[in-house]
Amino acid sequence: MARGDLLVSLIKLGLSGDKTRLKKVAETIIAEERAKRHTVLANKIDEVLKNTRAEIPPTQSAITSTSTHRIDNLLQEIIPEKRLDDLILSNDLKQICREVVQEHHRADLLRSYSLEPRNRLLLTGPPGNGKTSLAEAIAESLMVPLFVVRYEGVVGTYLGETANRLKKLIDHACTRRCVLFFDEFETLGKERGDTHETGEIKRVVSSLLMQIDSLPSHVVVIGATNHPELLDRAVWRRFQVRLDLPQPTHQRIAEWIERFQQRTDLRLEYAPSTLAKKLHGLNFAEIEEFGTTVLRNHVLDQPSSNIKEIINRTFKTWAARSVKAN
Repeated sequence: MARGDLLVSLIKLGLSGDKTRLKKVAETIIAEERAKRHTVLANKIDEVLKNTRAEIPPTQSAITSTSTHRIDNLLQEIIPEKRLDDLILSNDLKQICREVVQEHHRADLLRSYSLEPRNRLLLTGPPGNGKTSLAEAIAESLMVPLFVVRYEGVVGTYLGETANRLKKLIDHACTRRCVLFFDEFETLGKERGDTHETGEIKRVVSSLLMQIDSLPSHVVVIGATNHPELLDRAVWRRFQVRLDLPQPTHQRIAEWIERFQQRTDLRLEYAPSTLAKKLHGLNFAEIEEFGTTVLRNHVLDQPSSNIKEIINRTFKTWAARSVKAN
């Protein structure tokens, strides 16, 4: 049977009418019962949750809580549009992402064997190489919304404020199937051994780790960081899948150029390998900006547009910009 403390909490929350937390405790009990191979009981509780989810209106206390804490200040909800096939990824990365998506689409089969789909991913790598786009594409493949954490709303100035807000946003995310995305994850998950950090930051990290541990598998949490060396060592252990998105190679850039030509129906008059050589060293965001600049100038120069001249002009402008930046 489920732990006594969970059953007591379930009864208290039922009596108080706190539907959100009641659902979370019930899902914890389901997970524990499945782990013990008590699948019949777990399935019965799960069925009750599914049948009553739409029937029970939110309580007044739940409405007041959501309004008071303004969830929209903590989370930005995005309807995902990017697809995995739209991204330039290595075959290994695509395969791992598709495996995770498949696990969630066939979660009932896994649970019949007392297994849960993996739901914690960490994305690392230099900026501008698709970590946010990959999080969106995973959400699109799972057919769920993408919740992006708003740090300006989460991080507070008073003792305990950040940890409380963090708990609020995670409790809200747990009420739905979704992808919860922490960009710049080192903002909250910094190494607790850093002597320059305050005790408050260390408490936030500890709270974050506990919250991640308690997430039900229907919430896929994705953390992204450009500075993996700053993450607390315990953070790494929480993530079942760790993916690195490096700077694009010549081959990846050439593949992007070919897709860009297909997408825009614009022939660039240079071989993709030639342009890839010139663009090597840039990240995907910069390469996308380059392509957009060329396309914009091509449109403005109509009807006598010379695409080779536009590309050469753009390269010269970018070279001058790089010199100024240095």
